Amino acid sequence: MRKLAGYAGLVVGIVAVAMSAYHIYVRLTIYAPDQQALLFITLGFSLVLSFLVWPARGERTKERIPWSDLGLALLSLACVGYMLVRYDYIVNRFPTADSLSTLDMAVGITGMLLVLEATRRTIGASLPIVALVFLVYALAGQGMPGFLHHRGLTAEVTVDQSWFTTEGVFGVPLSVAATYVILFIIFGTFLERSGAGQFFMNFANAIAGGARGGPGKVAVVSSSMFGTISGSAVANVMVDGWLTIPMMKKTGFKPEAAAAIEAVASTGGQIMPPIMGAAAFVMAEFLGASYTDVMIAAAIPALFYYGALFAAIHFNAVRSGLKGLPREELPILREIMVRQAHLFLPVIVLLGLLLLGFTPTYGAIIATAALIVISWIRPSTGLRPLACIEALRDGALNTVPVAMACASAGIVIGIVLQTGLALRFTAFLIDFTYGQLLIALLITMVAGVILGMGMPTTPAYIMQAALLVPALMKLGVEPMAAHMFAFYFSCLSAVTPPVALAVYAAASIGGASLWGSGVQAVKFAAAGFIVPFFFVFNPALLFSGSWDEILRAIVTGTIGVIALAAAMEGFLLRAAGWVERALLLAAAFLLIDPDALTDAIGLVLLAVAVASQKLRAVESPRPAE
Repeated sequence: MRKLAGYAGLVVGIVAVAMSAYHIYVRLTIYAPDQQALLFITLGFSLVLSFLVWPARGERTKERIPWSDLGLALLSLACVGYMLVRYDYIVNRFPTADSLSTLDMAVGITGMLLVLEATRRTIGASLPIVALVFLVYALAGQGMPGFLHHRGLTAEVTVDQSWFTTEGVFGVPLSVAATYVILFIIFGTFLERSGAGQFFMNFANAIAGGARGGPGKVAVVSSSMFGTISGSAVANVMVDGWLTIPMMKKTGFKPEAAAAIEAVASTGGQIMPPIMGAAAFVMAEFLGASYTDVMIAAAIPALFYYGALFAAIHFNAVRSGLKGLPREELPILREIMVRQAHLFLPVIVLLGLLLLGFTPTYGAIIATAALIVISWIRPSTGLRPLACIEALRDGALNTVPVAMACASAGIVIGIVLQTGLALRFTAFLIDFTYGQLLIALLITMVAGVILGMGMPTTPAYIMQAALLVPALMKLGVEPMAAHMFAFYFSCLSAVTPPVALAVYAAASIGGASLWGSGVQAVKFAAAGFIVPFFFVFNPALLFSGSWDEILRAIVTGTIGVIALAAAMEGFLLRAAGWVERALLLAAAFLLIDPDALTDAIGLVLLAVAVASQKLRAVESPRPAE
């Protein structure tokens, strides 16, 4: 991003604050435009800020805006302005039946190119390249083999579908960004400006910093809480990592382990209720469900994810003989709670509103207003007017990459729908896997990880939702489980080598080996790779079923992920041999599966592993190194 000051910085600030203020205003007034006009305006703001703030490659200085980018910003306004001026014609015409004029074609092609270039600037080239491939596929379908073959779309139909309908750029993903995501991002920036990030770090240090491997456990607690603010793995690493990684190294963690812990903890922020990643809001829209339903379904898997990570850190620290931070370096919990505990309240307010049935839009706005009022309980955390303006500015700028990713992903979805690729791909996948669900799940897992290597979670999930999730549902998977499965592996790509962006960010802070950190991250995130397979086969892990089934799933699953962490780290009560690790691993799989028989067998295997460890301790009192 450019570091703009003076007149240029003022202009960008005004545009960004106007974007945030407008999206709050339209949710509070009866004079709001309809949804389609809102999407035009959202895209207009996002395109302008993309070209003013994000530079093209090769700029010598990032402290001014080149004339060429000012021209692109004005061209963006012209394209969106055309859509608003011709609004009645656009919303009332019959797409693909009413021919586009030459000017319509020019505006559509120019608009799509601007969207792709803005996406390239804000999130990288992978998604625009994918979108271009799909555009070529739309035009060249007659020459494609097998299930890829279709009758081919004309240039006019392709532009019409991608730009002038609600199934392209202005489709569901951008609608979610304009309706929900921006308001939650604004809430997060206000929360951050209030000092909540530092409070979460101090709170985590006070409760976990003195324990064995304390700094690693602090990373788990603080990152899961800060994930509520950021919803981004890399952003979470860059905020928390500068504090937690040096602390971990100071108390004896190897650089690779420290980087991996922070990366895995930060990645979990996207799957951690109450505020999950932007893709969770898109998921709710695809499912036709409320965001609250998605949030509740995600609760148990998130508990298992962080529970396994916390246990793995503990076993790693005990095996290595690590201690926690000295008591004199730890904040005092009582003092922290007296000074800053009120910063918990806005998150509690938001969670309560969502559970009471408020829409996410009103929940986010009310929680933001409550935060401003609550922050003044202590003058040191009070949000002054300038801080509120800066929060509105940052909220808009943080929304732009999400909005541009959603707009480009909309192009892909439009082509998939218009060409019928989704139906043919579903039939192909079922035939290819011979109707075997496990094979289809493995293919979906690999696809999610690969897609997530080159693009953010939201577009990676959208691609899977368009192509792979329908096949899973055709094979009998519940819709919530199918979408959550795809969402999980889109998130976990951030810690999966060879391209693991959260690991790269953490390793750069810790001076660690990229590959070594990546391998360690996969071990720490083991529960995240395993649990999705189980909630597909047993929805009790997604809070679906009777209360006794759900409670048993929570209890036995928690024991299971602890056994899984012990198997991965090779340590439970003492260093574990290969037979004991095999017993722990088998017990983990059986306990995570919420079935009475598998739970009973898993508990027996776990008891055998524990008994073996105790017997070896009696025979050899000195712990194995």
